[in-house]
Amino acid sequence: QVQLVESGGGLVQAGGSLRLSCAASISIADIDIMAWYRQTPGNQRREFVAQIHRLGTINYLNSVKGRFTISRDNANNAVHLQMNSLKDEDTAVYYCNADVTRPRSITWGQGTQVTVTS
Repeated sequence: QVQLVESGGGLVQAGGSLRLSCAASISIADIDIMAWYRQTPGNQRREFVAQIHRLGTINYLNSVKGRFTISRDNANNAVHLQMNSLKDEDTAVYYCNADVTRPRSITWGQGTQVTVTS
């Protein structure tokens, strides 16, 4: 069972930057897709933000393209989300997600709060 621990959230002014990290308890080479989602208060649904496949394919939510960068850190079994030019609407709890095909498992981290103030 994979365990994920997020870090790097905090309070930042609009236009600023934050770097989120997600450390996995296993080699990320064994995780097919690692992704970031976010959830705002009162919203039961988590919104997809970015994902990176172990073979390198990357996808982003349209509203974060050009501002956010997801990357894999194989040496430290971690995934990072560099967030630049932050906006008020980026305020949310950000969750890391690990998707493994065999054996099938989907794991969520505990979440880290990102608050952007104007």
